[in-house]
Amino acid sequence: MAGEGGRQRLLELIGRRWTGSVLHAAGQSARRFGEYRAVIEGISDRLLSQRLKELEAAGLIERTVIPSTPMQIQYRLAPDGETLVAALIPLAHWSTKRSGSRTTDRLASAACAAC
Repeated sequence: MAGEGGRQRLLELIGRRWTGSVLHAAGQSARRFGEYRAVIEGISDRLLSQRLKELEAAGLIERTVIPSTPMQIQYRLAPDGETLVAALIPLAHWSTKRSGSRTTDRLASAACAAC
């Protein structure tokens, strides 16, 4: 995602519903789809799949296919995803202090877990 349009798309992706929760789950060592689903309360399978694909396309999540029976797919933060989560730490702390909401607490936890 290079250039101004790429930056805009990346910022929009980061601001979408559930993106912070997916990044949080990745920072908490979720690897398989079911682990993400277990950590992210309330997300549908369709939306989780969509967010993982978007984050992978943006270079923030890495997807690994393990050839086995049955085939296994694992996800983890890519190096750019790790730096993004680290960069979000100050914002998450600010937001937590300002509002004290559970959503921002999760983001702060995700950011701190990636440190």
